[in-house]
This record gives sequence, C-alpha cells and structure tokens, in this order.
Amino acid sequence: MEDTYNNRTSLAKGAKDIVKEAKRHATKKVNKVVDRATDEYSTHHNYSRFQDEDEDEDFYRNPPRQDGEGYHDNEEGSSDATEGHDDEDEIYEGEYQGIPSAGDRKHKEGQVALGQPMSDATRDRKGLEEERQADEEELAQQYELIIQECGHGRFQWQLFLVLGLALMSDGVEVFVVGFVLPSAETDMCVPNSSSGWLGSVVYLGMMVGALFWGGMSDKVGRRQCLLICMSTNGFFAFLSSFVQGYGLFLLCRLFAGFGIGGAVPIVFSFFAEVLSREKRGEHLSWLCMFWMIGEIYASAMAWAIIPHYGWSFSMGSAYQFHSWRVFVVVCALPCVCAVVALTFMPESPRFYLEVGKHDEAWMILKQIHDTNMRARGQPEKVFTVNRIKIPKQLDELVEMETESGNPVSKFFFRIKTEIHGIYLNLMKCFNYPMRENMTRLAIVWFTLSFGYYGLSVWFPDVIKHLQADDYASKVKIHNNERIEDFTFNFTLENQIHKNGLFINDRFIHMKLRSVTFIDSTFHNCYFDDVTSVGSFFRNCTFIEAFFFNTDIDESKLVDGTEVVNSTFTHNKTGCQMTFDDDYSAYWVYFINFLGTLAVLPGNIVSALLMDKIGRLSMLGGSMVLSGISCFFLWFGTSESMMIFMLCLYNGLSISAWNSLDVVTTESFPTVRRGTGFGFCNALCKLAAVLGNLIFGSLVGITKAIPILMASSVLVGGGLVALRLPDTRANVLM
Repeated sequence: MEDTYNNRTSLAKGAKDIVKEAKRHATKKVNKVVDRATDEYSTHHNYSRFQDEDEDEDFYRNPPRQDGEGYHDNEEGSSDATEGHDDEDEIYEGEYQGIPSAGDRKHKEGQVALGQPMSDATRDRKGLEEERQADEEELAQQYELIIQECGHGRFQWQLFLVLGLALMSDGVEVFVVGFVLPSAETDMCVPNSSSGWLGSVVYLGMMVGALFWGGMSDKVGRRQCLLICMSTNGFFAFLSSFVQGYGLFLLCRLFAGFGIGGAVPIVFSFFAEVLSREKRGEHLSWLCMFWMIGEIYASAMAWAIIPHYGWSFSMGSAYQFHSWRVFVVVCALPCVCAVVALTFMPESPRFYLEVGKHDEAWMILKQIHDTNMRARGQPEKVFTVNRIKIPKQLDELVEMETESGNPVSKFFFRIKTEIHGIYLNLMKCFNYPMRENMTRLAIVWFTLSFGYYGLSVWFPDVIKHLQADDYASKVKIHNNERIEDFTFNFTLENQIHKNGLFINDRFIHMKLRSVTFIDSTFHNCYFDDVTSVGSFFRNCTFIEAFFFNTDIDESKLVDGTEVVNSTFTHNKTGCQMTFDDDYSAYWVYFINFLGTLAVLPGNIVSALLMDKIGRLSMLGGSMVLSGISCFFLWFGTSESMMIFMLCLYNGLSISAWNSLDVVTTESFPTVRRGTGFGFCNALCKLAAVLGNLIFGSLVGITKAIPILMASSVLVGGGLVALRLPDTRANVLM
C-alpha cells in the first residue's frame, strides 16, 4: 500500500516536471515569434507588429499545452519525457492535488505560478506605470508614422482656421480690458480708489481658467473642453456689455476671463497632435499669428468705435449704452465664430488613443487621411493602418458620492473630484525626470510675461502722461472776470476761472471739459442741459441759481462751495461721457494699433526660421534682445520716440512668445500636455497682474526702476531659456 502511494507521488511530481518543461519551451517559441515581428517592423516600417499584438499577448497569457493541440508539429518543442504520456494521468490546473505542505503555503510576495501573468492587483503601481510608459513610447513612434501617412493638407488647414479663431479671441480678451477700462470706469462713476480692479480681475479669471481647463482637457478631451470654455467666454462677454453696475460688470468679465483662460493651452495641444514632427514648429508658429490678429482686431475696433460717443442710446436716465459697450459686443464675435466652427471638427485622435478609445481614434485618422487625399486628387488611396497601439489603462481610485445626495451636492462633489485629479496630474509634471525642465519653463514663462505685460501697461501710460503734461501746459487762466447777461452755448475746455463774477448769465446746451471755477460767484444764473467732465466748482457761491437737466451735483461742488436759494430739477444721473471728436482718444488707440502692426514682421520671421535656427536659440535670443532694447527708453522724452520704442519692443518680443509656445507644447506627454501648458499659462497671467500693479504705480515717478526691472527679468529669463532641452526632434509622447 505504501509503495502504491509512493508511486502515485512520483507520478505526480513527474507530471509537474513535464508541464513545466513544456511551458518553458512554449515561452521560448513565443519570444522567437515576437523577435521576428520586431525585426520585420524595424526593417520595413510596417504595422504588422502592432496589428498582431493582441494575438501575441494571448500567446503570453495562454501558452498552448503540450497535449497534441499546440505544437504537435514542432520537433524542437517535444521532449523524450512526453513520449508514452497518458492523457488520463495529466494534472490539470485547478485539479485537486492533495494537501500542500507547510512550505508550499509560504509563497513569497508577488510569486505566481509559472506561465501565468501577474494580475494588476498583484503587481505594484510602479510596475504598471512603467509598462504604460513603454506603451506610450511605442505609440508615439507609430503615431508619427500614421500622421505622415495621413499627410498635411486640407484637414490641418481647416483645423488651423478654427483654432486660430479661438486663439484670436484670447488676444482680443487681453486687450479689450485696457481699451474699455477708462471709458467703463468713467461711465460707471468708479472712484479712483476702485479703479484698476477691472484689469486685475480679468487676469485672475484667466489664470484660474488656464489651470482648470488645461487640466480638464487631459481628462475629457480637447474639443469638448474648448467648446465649453469658449461658450462661457462668449456668453459672459455679451452679458457684460449690457449690465449697468460696476460690480456686475466685474463679475461678468471675471467669468469671461475664466472661460477664455483655457484657449491657449488647449489650442496648441490640439493642433500639435495632428501635425507631423517636421511640420510642427513652423505651423504652430503660424498659429501664433492669430493672437497678433486678435490684437490688431481689438486695436482697430477700439480706434473706430470707442471715440465715437454718438454711437449710443439711452432708456431714460438710468440705462446708458455707450460706444464702449458696442466695442465689447464686437469683440465677442470671434469667440462666437470659433464656437460655431468648432462644432464641425472632430476630437484629437491622439487623446482618444491615450484613453483607450481605439475605434474612435482610427475613424478620425481615416477622416484626416481621406480629406487630405481627396484634396490632393488621390481619392483612391487607401488608409492602410488596421490596428494602433493602445497604452495600458491604469485604474484610478475614485471616491463616489452617495445616491441619496441632491444634484447640487453631486455637482460640487464632481468638481472637487476633478480638481483633485488635476492636482495629482500637475504634481506628476514636477516628478523626475521632468522636474528640472518644468522649473525652467516656469521661470521663462514668468519672466517673459512680467516684462511684456508690465511694459505693455507702462508704455501707454507714459504716453498718456506726456499728453497730460502737454495738455496742462496749454491751460487758459482767467482772473477777476465779470460777465453779465451773457449766454454760454458753446464748449469750454481746459480753462481755469479765478475770482469770477457771473450775473444773470445763461449756460445752455453746453459742455465743460476740464474746466475749474475757483472762488467764483454765480448770481441768478440759469443752467440748462449742461454736461461737465473733469470739471469742478471749488469754493464757489451759487445764489438764486436754477439747474435743469444738468450733471452738476455734490461731486462737482467741492471745497466749501455754497448753494443759496437755488433749485435743481431733472438732474442727469450717472457719469457723462461727451468726448466727441476727442483727438487724444483717437491718438491713444492709434498708437496701440501701430504697436500691434509692428508684431507682424517678427511673427513671419519666427515662423519661417523656427525649424532652421531652433526653438531655444530663437527664444533666448529674442528675450535677451528685448531686454537690451529696454535701455533705449532712457532717450524716450517725446511721444514719437516712445512710439518707436513700443514698436521695436513688440517686434522683438513676439519671436520669444512663438518659440515658448512651441517648446512648451513639445515638452509634455499627451496625458499631461494640457495640464502642464495650463500651469505655465496661469503663471503668465499671475505675472501680468503683478506687472500691471508694479509698473503702473511707477508711471510719472521714475524711469529708472521700470527700465532696470524689465531689462533684468528679460535677460535673466532668456539665459535660463537657453538651458532648456531642445524639443525639435521630439515625437509627441
């Protein structure tokens, strides 16, 4: 009986040895098949390896048994030990094999049966991420070949125009703030203590929007996020043109900025993912031109619309719709056009591949191929790709909201979850080996934005300051004048009246522009339809005066002005804007228009030379030259000289912006491209806020600090940019 048991034990051990040997030979055979496929792909650049990959993976996971079904015709795979083997004695997986010994129970951590793959639950997270990284590298090489097969043609140019409209909307949004700021604050009677909030609020909204929408584009898609953020911008931009209160206007522009903040990171990520490596630098630079077109559009519309204050209407005295509101509506049109055009474009196929949607990505790539081939007159050319590599999809632990929660709590819980996911994805941008490059990119973005936006505010304000000094030098002063029984029905401008006496005078249908009355007396005077802008009555006396339909109120009667037995009826409400044919307004907008036109040559040069001299050389060189050009501001003592320096600075700095956009797009993998670009763009808007506050506070005080500050940050940022890695030869990971 004991011999029989020993024989059975020996037989079981022999069967185990036979199975192990057979599986070892099968694994060796599979490796040979994979190596041959690899060699075939390397030599012929076809897609056979990727097409048969699923079969290879099944080969790994379910190696054929040596029972006559698998490798019965392979003599190398056979063994003498298998001859005469009885199928009835074979031990199958899962069959009862007796009670294991104590030593068999103590499996090492991670140990699995030979020939059986580790499950995702057994393997650690690091191993899974390394496998996905290898898959992404393989996909990047294959995707580059597929895009080259699709060609560059009609589809890319259609997407170029659609995304260009979205980028144009971002450029308009940045400059519309500066153009409407003086008019909006005057129209809404904003005190000096609250002025300037409009510019800061819009930039803060754009900062948050860049980080949020850029991160969301890596999770839900480029096209969908771009549609939502552009629709948000268009809706609140239109709404802001109709609201009357300054607080509501700030709120609308905040949400408009939040919406448009996602345009830049999504647009560049989207377009780069349908371009081949040799086309990427040049065509991304051409795309940057739309931002400049947005500047030109905003400047031209401001020059053509805002100074025409006759382009307005009112509903009573409470609702005023002045020309600057018309300008805000016109500036929202590119955003509306972008939303409409974007609805006809597909999602990025590269994003679909990253999230495991193979069929959707294949259909879009076939659409790109067929669209371009038809445009070339080759409609019969067939898209030869059958299967594309899909990176391993890693499961994420997501906290779920209870079903009993109300819709509002579920919405905020979803937002909280998405923000947490964006934060985790952003932290990966600072992990090795991306940490050093990410830090350098952040420094370059901050320094270039701080210098550019700071000087962009400083230049116009300095020109306005020079104009104000010139205007003040031409003021007319009237002393001790006495005027009786006279009718004033014309405009008084840039005058000072001291110790005047006005008796039985009539002020009818007239305008007071920058007029100040000091220590003057008005006896039995009649004021009808009088509008005063920048005009004040200081320590004056009104005796038996009558005011009808005027804007003269307590804010204009200052420094101890007394009103005796006088009547005010039907006073105008709100702050009046009456700069008809104002030369200074035309001149300021025309200067900005010239500054934006100066960007055109630099934009063309950067697009043509981007791939020839390299991204880093253009980026660092442009920033250093821009910093050096700031020193010539010492000689800017006149308007003409300052305008020339503004055009020179804009022309030099645009190459740096174009290069930085291209380098940033190529520096991040697809799963973090929107998040990384959004973070850099958020830093850009933060630097813009700081630049506006710091440089704006120095206008009219000193030239030395702004010049030295702008020069130092631009030159320093340019030197850091030269240390960035060259991304010209990169495929999109």
